[in-house]
Amino acid sequence: MQESFGSTASADAAERREGQRVQPERIATCRLQLHPGFTLDDAAEVVPYLARLGISHVYLSPILQAVRGSSHGYDVVDPSRVNDELGGEAARQRLCTALAAAGMGLVLDIVPNHMAVAGDQNPWWWDVLENGPSSRFAMHFDVDWESSEERWPNKVLLPVLGDHYGRVLEAGEIRLQYDGGLFDLAYYEHRFPLDPSSLNDLLDRAGRATGIEFLGFLAESCARLPQPQLTGRDSVARRHRDQGVIRQLLDEITRDDPAAAEAIAAEVARINADPDALDALIEKQNYRLAWWRTAGRDLGYRRFFDINDLAGLRQEKEEVFRAVHALPVRWVAEGSVHGLRVDHPDGLRDPGQYFSQLRRACPDTWIVAEKILEPGEPLPGDWPIAGTTGYDFLNRVQGLFVDPAGEAPLTRLFEELAGENADYPELVYECKRQVLKDLLGSELNRLSSLFVAICERHRRHRDYTRHELYLALLEAAACFPVYRTYVQPGEGGVTAADVDCVETAMANATERRPELDSELLQFLRDLLLLRIPGEHATELALRFQQLTGPAMAKGVEDTALYRFHRLVALNEVGGNPEQFGWSVVEFHDATARAQARHPESMLATSTHDTKRSEDVHARLLLLSEIPDSWARTVCHWMDHNTRHHTGEWPDAATEYLYYQTLVGAWPIDTERMTAYMEKAAREAKQHTSWTHPQEDYEQALRDFVIATLQDPEFRASLEVFVRPLVEPGRTNGLAQTLIKLTAPGVPDIYQGTELWDLSLVDPDNRRPVDFATRARLLEELQHLTPAQIQARADEGLPKLWVVQQALALRRRHPEWLGPDAAYTPLRASGERASHVVAYLRGDGALVLVPRLVLGLAGDWRDTRLQLPPGTWHNRLCGMTLQGGEHPVAEILATFPLALLEREEPMP
Repeated sequence: MQESFGSTASADAAERREGQRVQPERIATCRLQLHPGFTLDDAAEVVPYLARLGISHVYLSPILQAVRGSSHGYDVVDPSRVNDELGGEAARQRLCTALAAAGMGLVLDIVPNHMAVAGDQNPWWWDVLENGPSSRFAMHFDVDWESSEERWPNKVLLPVLGDHYGRVLEAGEIRLQYDGGLFDLAYYEHRFPLDPSSLNDLLDRAGRATGIEFLGFLAESCARLPQPQLTGRDSVARRHRDQGVIRQLLDEITRDDPAAAEAIAAEVARINADPDALDALIEKQNYRLAWWRTAGRDLGYRRFFDINDLAGLRQEKEEVFRAVHALPVRWVAEGSVHGLRVDHPDGLRDPGQYFSQLRRACPDTWIVAEKILEPGEPLPGDWPIAGTTGYDFLNRVQGLFVDPAGEAPLTRLFEELAGENADYPELVYECKRQVLKDLLGSELNRLSSLFVAICERHRRHRDYTRHELYLALLEAAACFPVYRTYVQPGEGGVTAADVDCVETAMANATERRPELDSELLQFLRDLLLLRIPGEHATELALRFQQLTGPAMAKGVEDTALYRFHRLVALNEVGGNPEQFGWSVVEFHDATARAQARHPESMLATSTHDTKRSEDVHARLLLLSEIPDSWARTVCHWMDHNTRHHTGEWPDAATEYLYYQTLVGAWPIDTERMTAYMEKAAREAKQHTSWTHPQEDYEQALRDFVIATLQDPEFRASLEVFVRPLVEPGRTNGLAQTLIKLTAPGVPDIYQGTELWDLSLVDPDNRRPVDFATRARLLEELQHLTPAQIQARADEGLPKLWVVQQALALRRRHPEWLGPDAAYTPLRASGERASHVVAYLRGDGALVLVPRLVLGLAGDWRDTRLQLPPGTWHNRLCGMTLQGGEHPVAEILATFPLALLEREEPMP
């Protein structure tokens, strides 16, 4: 029996553990976004600064070889090497040396779900296109070879053309090329390989034209190659061996014999001049070139969401797992990597099996998953990981700063301005249904074909039409309450949570679409819960799980959240804008549950994927406290700025989003604002979209933004409104930062957010970070009093101070702030007690922050907090307090929040 990769890697790790350095204690991570403009060597340069700040682990975006010029690294093309544009393996080693010298660790972001397949940069995909089902990597990718469209059996659809195939071909935009023994097709920046077995006619004509018999021999050799098919390893190996020999011989003869080279060039020119001849050659390939719009219906491989250039991988196969994880597992074993962040595990066929395999390969490693949990949804209990990447915490902590009294007036305002009902669940359903039909149609069609095949085997269901089966799948996916279920064949493979999700989806589908046969929906329910035996039935259930996640992500995160503008600070990944805030008790209870389940989960308030930065959130949440003032102001702005409209554009809902965005991110320049509004409008998919951009609307929107930001009266009014929100917004930001740094879990600081950061969604939140300035400010911080720090608030010093002091306390006292330390809520007394969030960690770290600060207006009145016995030092202002009851106004007299450290008794 073949030994698994996980067990082999575990043995390797055990052998090396003796010599590897001690893993740094997890205090906090700092996420760095790598790209050609900020490389591994650049990361190494900021290590000393991050160490002084108190960071224990640098947390990197993906570093394996990605598409040339990639700005994020999630488009990996070759997992066997470090990205050359980031400095390659040598730069990685230099970074590891710098980290070791600073006593710090490294966390890597890995991408198991997909690879980039654009152009010729991915050697696996190139081989698949060249050899079809006979490729060594044919089963690495999630391609439906056996269920390909009848029009193109055993072919991969490549929707890359700017127009219909025939029009592009006849316009001469597709060209045959030859160089160094290789033939390929070129279409602008795209290149596509030719199957060697399709070259026999070309080489035969070239040989007969010149009388060079060797070309004829190569033509016969091409014709004898095994035809592309799903076949055994021996046949695949022989095909690859023979075609390599043919390619080498062809290269040699065209280099050594000018007549042969001229004959090949003449034949290439002849084919390029004859659309019929070129078409005949293209038809012999293992792919079908097509207009890019066909991807919405006919694509034959699983994608990352709706991105055609990112093809899904089959991590359930041992050889795929080995190949993709070889470097990260090796680095973990040698002790240079100490944590892994797993990107989009919900795209995998069996995430639980994947995490078990990863845990076997990396037995002692901190692993977190980018799992988006819906409100109230727990992380699957059988995943052997530390927790999530922190979106659940983000939405929980920002809920503390939402005033529930603002819900009704802000709802009325949104409905009056947008002219529509603020029914968020209905909007989610509509948006999911839209993206399933428009963006994920090919995935839905693949499932429909499978559903047809299943029904053909069941006499009670064989008379359903394809359209009826399509609609049943569409409604079930649109009504699904979470990203996905995790059913798997075998005993215990269907949990109560899985049953509840499927039952909920079917009940909602039945209610929304009573015209659908209830028996059909019941049959689909049973299929999705693996109650119907059969290979096809199981396949449908497993594939359906890989559809509902993209439907949720694209329908909610990338559509509904760009339409529902009641309070856009709540429109965040994994959030629920319908839930208008959290009470202090609800927050404490949820935090205690999170600690009990996953005490080392990551805690985040900003990420590379958040819709807005933490400080934009913090300021915008204040609107919940002043809904009437906000309503008067925004209505005045809309009346005033009517003069800048182009006809009826922009629409009122988009204009309302614009004003909230200005308030949250001000000051912001015109270039950033126009870029954001264009992206937001396209994501909303109402007046324009990424797939069908409407230039007239987008130009009107750009003109509106430019005109309003050049309008001195509007700018003055905007600044008058924002000015009194700046300081309380910063207080909110400091409060949520201190909670993140002291709550149960491992806090993450997104690059640059240790100072105020008023960024919007990517790419705005991936702008260059001035680490030199931050290092200088950190040095100056050591020589300033708390009063001087607050006097320089515009530079971000109070936030930098809070970060440094909290991380220093975590390092000094891990027994107070580590995963096993108790989390004890503290309750204030008095008239303003509801404005207090306080808790004790362990028995020596006490946190106190204010909430709903506009309503508080700095007046704590009789509010008091009981401090546990002992002597307490406030690390943020230098105050010393004795245990007992104290006025909150006294504790917060010189700094807006408190981090108290108990003095330990002398030994």
